Amino acid sequence: MRALRVAWLYFRIGAMNELHYRANFFIAAFQSLLALFTGLVVLALVFSHTEQLHGWSHAELLAVLGIQIIMGGVIHTVIQPNMLRLMEEVRDGKLDYALTKPEDAQVLVSVRDYRIWQSVDIVSGAVVVAVALGQLEREVGPVDVLAFAASLALGALMIYCFWLVLSTGAFWVVNMWTVAELFEGLYLSGRWPVGVYPGWLRYSLTYLVPIAFAVTVPAEAVTSRLHWGTLVAAAAFSAALFGFTRWFWRLGLRRYSGASA
Repeated sequence: MRALRVAWLYFRIGAMNELHYRANFFIAAFQSLLALFTGLVVLALVFSHTEQLHGWSHAELLAVLGIQIIMGGVIHTVIQPNMLRLMEEVRDGKLDYALTKPEDAQVLVSVRDYRIWQSVDIVSGAVVVAVALGQLEREVGPVDVLAFAASLALGALMIYCFWLVLSTGAFWVVNMWTVAELFEGLYLSGRWPVGVYPGWLRYSLTYLVPIAFAVTVPAEAVTSRLHWGTLVAAAAFSAALFGFTRWFWRLGLRRYSGASA
């Protein structure tokens, strides 16, 4: 609960700072609409030649696209800004400001920075998912909604852990700025169910870069395609990944030499 209170405090501060630059809202909205338009055009081109893609209908793939946009909004609103700031502070020796505060350092570096205008993606993605659900031939029940919410939360946790592991690498490697561009390229693969990719790439997008857990599994949940074993595996993997991330973060802190060292 204390971590949630700290996160809420920083969110309020970040929101007040962002509201000073309201023009950023229009920029974020334009970028979101452009990305959505591009995704819809590509989807329309694919289904102009086929009625299904690896067993997924047009409405189901529309749900995948919407969830990919939602998760992208979460990443750009909360996760990525904090992780990029962490890399910068490790490089410049300014992480002391977080380490000397009477709060868990991992919590602080994870919740200090917000880009609230990027949450436009969360709204637009939710609209796309709602439209997709309206086009589905099957009914989505309460169990599906609960499974969707749980898998979406687990996916966000895994993406956070993946980003923190990469950012912690800044304790050893100074130039980690290419990580953001690399991740953006990989994340585009989430527009399609992970099953359409060859085996080696499918496993890489599941266990090395957990895009499958973050996008495909929630899409399977909301379209009534999810097996409960997959949800259990997602929960187990997220717990193991969080434990490893916590250990790796502490290991990285031992390597840190700040400006006051």
